[in-house]
Amino acid sequence: MVKTRRRTLLALASAAFLVSLVAGMGLFQPWRLFTSSSIDEPLTPGPAATSPAGSTPAASTPAVSTPAASTPPAATAAALPNVLATGPFQSQEHPTSGSASLVQLPDGSHVVRLENLASSDGPDVKVWLSDREAGGDWFKYRSGRFLDLGPVKATHGNQNYAVPPGTDLSGLDTVVLWCDRFSVAFGSAALA
Repeated sequence: MVKTRRRTLLALASAAFLVSLVAGMGLFQPWRLFTSSSIDEPLTPGPAATSPAGSTPAASTPAVSTPAASTPPAATAAALPNVLATGPFQSQEHPTSGSASLVQLPDGSHVVRLENLASSDGPDVKVWLSDREAGGDWFKYRSGRFLDLGPVKATHGNQNYAVPPGTDLSGLDTVVLWCDRFSVAFGSAALA
């Protein structure tokens, strides 16, 4: 009877350990320490991305030359994205490098652009615009005003995050890579 009771207790302890292990693995996702991903989004779509479907390549059609003076310089400048503020990332909980910029596109919309980003993978990492100072203790970000721009697309590369139209950007001058699950900042960049 004592042996049966020990076996039962051992089986229960083993089951509890396995349940805890599986729950911990699901929550912490430790394999993400060894994974990474890359993306290279252009800031604005190139000519190939905006050509209508089924169009033929330029090489198969006769080239038409237009004088450079036919496009006024002001019109050309207005059609380019305008970098409003930029700054380098600094590491916080995880090594993070690259830069972040707030960019106004020719149509008047805004994007946060991450360039040459290199950071760690993690569960539930988001890109935030925050009113808190970059760097230092990351607990401050939850107590401030922030705008969640969505999940980080990749741990490395160049990527864009649309700012919703009509957003009041005043004071939101820090970009934060924020792990929502554990409330930690992987890194942050002050936009200046």
